[in-house]
Amino acid sequence: MRRMMLCALVLMAATTARADDWPGWRGPTGMGQAPNKALPLTWGGKDDDNVLWKAPLFDGKDKVRFDQNQSSPAVKGEHVYVTLSYWPEGVVAEKAAPEHHVVCFRKSDGRRLWDTRVPAGRWVFKDLRGGYTVPTPAADGEHVYVLFGSSVAAALDLEGKIVWRKEITPFAFDVALGTSPVLYRDTVLLTWDQTDKTSRLIALDSKTGEVKWEKKRPTADWAHSTPVLAEVKGKTQLLVGAANAVEGLDPESGEMLWSCTSPDKARIGDTVSPVLAGGVVYCDSGRGGPGIAVDPTGAGDVTKTHLKWKVARVPEGFGSPVAAGDYLYRLHSPGTVTCWKLSDGAPAYVERLAGVAVAPSPFATPDGRLYFASAGKSYVVKAGPKFEVLGTGDLGDPSQASPAVADGRIFLRGGRNLYCIGKK
Repeated sequence: MRRMMLCALVLMAATTARADDWPGWRGPTGMGQAPNKALPLTWGGKDDDNVLWKAPLFDGKDKVRFDQNQSSPAVKGEHVYVTLSYWPEGVVAEKAAPEHHVVCFRKSDGRRLWDTRVPAGRWVFKDLRGGYTVPTPAADGEHVYVLFGSSVAAALDLEGKIVWRKEITPFAFDVALGTSPVLYRDTVLLTWDQTDKTSRLIALDSKTGEVKWEKKRPTADWAHSTPVLAEVKGKTQLLVGAANAVEGLDPESGEMLWSCTSPDKARIGDTVSPVLAGGVVYCDSGRGGPGIAVDPTGAGDVTKTHLKWKVARVPEGFGSPVAAGDYLYRLHSPGTVTCWKLSDGAPAYVERLAGVAVAPSPFATPDGRLYFASAGKSYVVKAGPKFEVLGTGDLGDPSQASPAVADGRIFLRGGRNLYCIGKK
């Protein structure tokens, strides 16, 4: 019964969300659950099959050096928001942060409505592997909230005006800032897990950008994953993939509700967002290592009491898992999707998706489809314990960005363009 209640709450969050919104990282639930049915099964190719519109991201800037720009689109109302960064000609990337921009497109036709530059913060990378533009925006209908790797957050209004800008210190990440902002009531939550024992959960006032509260996390090492909000036993938890544990925190205060340590204290929270489904919270590192599934109804250290199953090793794959029905799906290197049974972690299948990118996170739809989608090679797979490819897509513009889904359309960010996919 408890498992059924947890599943119902997750499904309710997905189905009651506005069908025309994908307001932040991994959509309305933060776990890749799309509310739309009958989305296209194929797109792209020489005839641009089911490509409703294509809009350039960089407006012809040919003499600049681009950041990796891995952030994903966010869709709220009639707006599609994208963050991007680049170094103007003559600027040495290792000596200065790039320009940070927030760009707004009209959802209906891809028209660029505005492009606002957000002044960079003080953190200048010496190691550019991670990039400055990993976090995905979050929008609430009044503002869009953004975070950039130079350790600066900002809120912009619907016209592109900066409402507030906040430089966040201290910063001591290993390579880059990877977490995306999470909106909870009147706060913008940021998991600031980093080195030097300065990790903390930060709650910014969504109207002013001022720090409402901070909860120190001195035992949490660096991590890049974005947490998710979920209802457990009638109360909201913030589910966090920490450095070597999966945790449930109180989003009102940051207080620890429960924690489950990974086997042999292996790393967990490198890149992957947790997923709640089938009565368990699943998470793994994304960089290769064990995966664990935890019952989130316990209190305190639940490692010995609520760890339900584990996978000894999940190969590298920077994207996050997705659940559908009784099964959990994980895309990882080398272009492989693994399906496990949620109840006990028993493997259902391991199959190859040739040419697929493993950094973007997939999404599931209510009509039993899994979309491993990006602006490069994409696959649509039937949900369930039997592997079946339903369709493919390829826009020839690969990137590491994850898809957004809104109003019966899929929004894909490529290396150069933003695409809207829908049935023609």
